[in-house]
Amino acid sequence: MRGIGATATMAVFIAAVLLSAGGPANAEDEWLTSTSLIDPELESAPPFERYDYVNPNAPKGGTLNSVALGTFDSFNPFIVRGTSAAGLNYFGGFLWDTLMQQSVAEPGASHPLIAEALKYPDDYSSATYRINPKARWHDGTPITAEDVVWSLNMLKEHSAQHTRYFSSVTEAVALSEREVEFRFDQKGNKELFHIMGDLPVLPKHWWEGTDASGKKRDFTQPTLERPLGSGPYKIESFRPGSEIVWKRVEDYWGADLAVNVGRNNIDRKRYTYIQDDNAAWLAFTKGGLQDIRVENRARRWATEYNFPAFVAGDVIKHEFPTGGAEPMQGFVLNVRRPQFEDRRVREALTLAFNFEDMNRTLFYGSYTRTDSYFEGSELASSGLPEGRELEVLEAFRDKLPPEVFTEEFKLPVYDNPQAERQYLREAIKLFAEAGWSIKGGRMVNDDTGKQFRMEILGNSPTDEITTGPYIAALRKIGIDTSLRIIDPSQYVNRIRNFDYDAVASIFVNSLSPGNEQREYWGSQAADIPGSRNLAGVKDPIVDALVEKIIYAGDREELVAASKALDRVLLWNYYWVPQWHASYVRIAYWNKFGMPEKQPEYAGVDLDSWWIDPEREKALAAKYRSQN
Repeated sequence: MRGIGATATMAVFIAAVLLSAGGPANAEDEWLTSTSLIDPELESAPPFERYDYVNPNAPKGGTLNSVALGTFDSFNPFIVRGTSAAGLNYFGGFLWDTLMQQSVAEPGASHPLIAEALKYPDDYSSATYRINPKARWHDGTPITAEDVVWSLNMLKEHSAQHTRYFSSVTEAVALSEREVEFRFDQKGNKELFHIMGDLPVLPKHWWEGTDASGKKRDFTQPTLERPLGSGPYKIESFRPGSEIVWKRVEDYWGADLAVNVGRNNIDRKRYTYIQDDNAAWLAFTKGGLQDIRVENRARRWATEYNFPAFVAGDVIKHEFPTGGAEPMQGFVLNVRRPQFEDRRVREALTLAFNFEDMNRTLFYGSYTRTDSYFEGSELASSGLPEGRELEVLEAFRDKLPPEVFTEEFKLPVYDNPQAERQYLREAIKLFAEAGWSIKGGRMVNDDTGKQFRMEILGNSPTDEITTGPYIAALRKIGIDTSLRIIDPSQYVNRIRNFDYDAVASIFVNSLSPGNEQREYWGSQAADIPGSRNLAGVKDPIVDALVEKIIYAGDREELVAASKALDRVLLWNYYWVPQWHASYVRIAYWNKFGMPEKQPEYAGVDLDSWWIDPEREKALAAKYRSQN
């Protein structure tokens, strides 16, 4: 999987497999370390020593203050119940290492972490991982193959995300204390052997033990008992729902691994929970609660960085260029709801979105319209289908919209004063074709007489800025449109249960898509709570195209299948695409040192930064006296 969603934070956040045509087959007894979906030469290159951008002598120390929105009530991020604490995620977060680490500098590449090597047969029917003999839990106990087997079994049984992600794994077998074999239910899937590297490894002996009161631990339940981990940080202290502090593990077993050289330099990471983004912004401007801010508001970036600390040079803002595919951000239309079932209705809703005016009046021209799910990459469709992409689509011609073959997909462009009238008129026509008419200023269904209603779900007052113009446009054609803002915890639960008409969302596809596409678009995922098929897509053609991506025999076939999927998704109007920027906006208090360059692929690697103790001390003294 290479999709991060992310934030990512993101984040966000994104398997290593040989996809080059005619590439060398792997001998079954040949152990590999670093591997790549895109660069076959990585497998035969000298051992990975470190990321080339990091400072290998970066000092350790200091405290990173961060803000998290909402609340938390669990240290178990793998189950649906509960809201997990900042620093934890489906793939371990700070606390649990995975078998391999996805590279932050190269698309589709992975390097050793708990596993020091792996191998697989020529037919890709299994994969064997060899555990680093130095790998340890924080209590000093060795990490074993039994831990790996137990982790896979528990996650497949109880974690909705991992049930789907590792669905093709029939069993894991401990061949020895340090070797584990994963067996698959299929052959020829060139990504499967590698996605096993994303498995977070959990301590079997801890989870099967008892807590301080003698009660047996239950993996299926939320917990606020500090779990045993293996990663670079562990929980030092917490106040349920309001604060969690992570402390760097000084004797971390993996500190000297190539992926960790020059990284994980902060001694403590403190997260303070705040209920909304505006309060978080005010906390950032005053100092002490948030040291680094990933800014996602163009207006704020352009006009609100004028507070005293910024004017004094104590806060710095910087734009870090990104490489790879740009994220898809947009309004997701939930086709599980009857009003969105007709493709013509979804197209009409897309026509009503005026990006150009919003970019000019709200975003200071800082964004570019997104018109692909693989934006900015060779996987993005364009023009009319041709070559191998056309061959792929021909198999489904009689079941696809005819425009797929005859028209270039284009989003509306509001480039003149008449554009709004033109596109809204076209939207009304599409609604009419789908059985809706404007009567008394209301868009009503011709059969039921009920007005078309659409509620956009949000979790921050600032959502009003980005949804307001769209809501106003839809109301002009008689659609009862509204924005409902709820607290972050409710928001998470409603998203998990697909309880919305429309919601703004974002995810990043990678340059090496694969099995994760089943979760984004697969029919099976559409009805599983917590899946990332937010639109509820259930289309056998989409399913078939996803399988073509997964089983692509070479890079050319993968590109063709990805373009075909992109084109079919676009012409079905499941999302109303919004915008992207080819950089990450980061503002930070001037207490950090950082490498001279950052990874081109990810744009920025905050784990490669370190804290200057003198600057940290000076800032703390200055702003403590002013607050």
